[in-house]
Amino acid sequence: MDVQVVDYSAADAPEKFVESLRETGFAVLTNHPIQQELVESIYSNWLEFFHSSHKHDFLFDPEKQDGFFPSDVSETAKGHAKKDIKEYYHIYPWGRVPEELNAEIRSYYKQASTLAGELLKWVESNSPENVAGKFSEPLPDMIVDTPNTLLRVLHYPPFTGEEEPGAIRAAAHEDINLLTILPAANEPGLQVKMKDGNWADVPSNFGNLIINTGDMLQEASGGYFPSTSHRVINPVGGSQQNSRMSLPLFLHPRSEVVLSERHTQRSYLLERLKELGVI
Repeated sequence: MDVQVVDYSAADAPEKFVESLRETGFAVLTNHPIQQELVESIYSNWLEFFHSSHKHDFLFDPEKQDGFFPSDVSETAKGHAKKDIKEYYHIYPWGRVPEELNAEIRSYYKQASTLAGELLKWVESNSPENVAGKFSEPLPDMIVDTPNTLLRVLHYPPFTGEEEPGAIRAAAHEDINLLTILPAANEPGLQVKMKDGNWADVPSNFGNLIINTGDMLQEASGGYFPSTSHRVINPVGGSQQNSRMSLPLFLHPRSEVVLSERHTQRSYLLERLKELGVI
């Protein structure tokens, strides 16, 4: 099964959406509530921020994990030796945001989080009874008043020819959280690893909303919903001159939420951040 493109407004959208998550770990929504004009404005305004020296005034806090992460401290995907070719900014409900960017990005955070709650309800409502019975509380409730949901503003810079050999924009990895909500980037490159081991492009027309399953939902569902590997490949040709902007919202439960007999949200997150080398 390929990643399904689902019309959010269709009557059977919840069933098709959850089936695609179950089979591929990904689903794509069209006709969704997130306004493309807002996304475009965020991409433009934050690209200006990343091109300025002002970003260094918000250097990340190693304890809190908010703020600006330069490319030299970027993530190294689990199982890889080379850092991704990217820089990014972490936004939490309690975190720092440049004043001139605050109102717009907070509005997006609120809108996307509201939609995320609805999508988690779709997931739970369309899970087999034995799977839904594993959830320690209703999935939408896990993110109510959570301080942990992370909005990452990502900038993949243009290529200069000085990139480390073998490094790519985002090496193959799985997300840590429940679900990731991702407006299509302004440039292509996102791929998912299918069941047959081949890599496939995720339908990423500008305006699409891409959702994928993370490790925490895989853990909470006893493996029913797979957290599948995905990556962002390097551009070719003229596209090498272009910045790529991306805006994933990583849905995280409250710290004390029980995911399984092995893990709470907090214990799982700490384990993965250590693997990534960011703490």
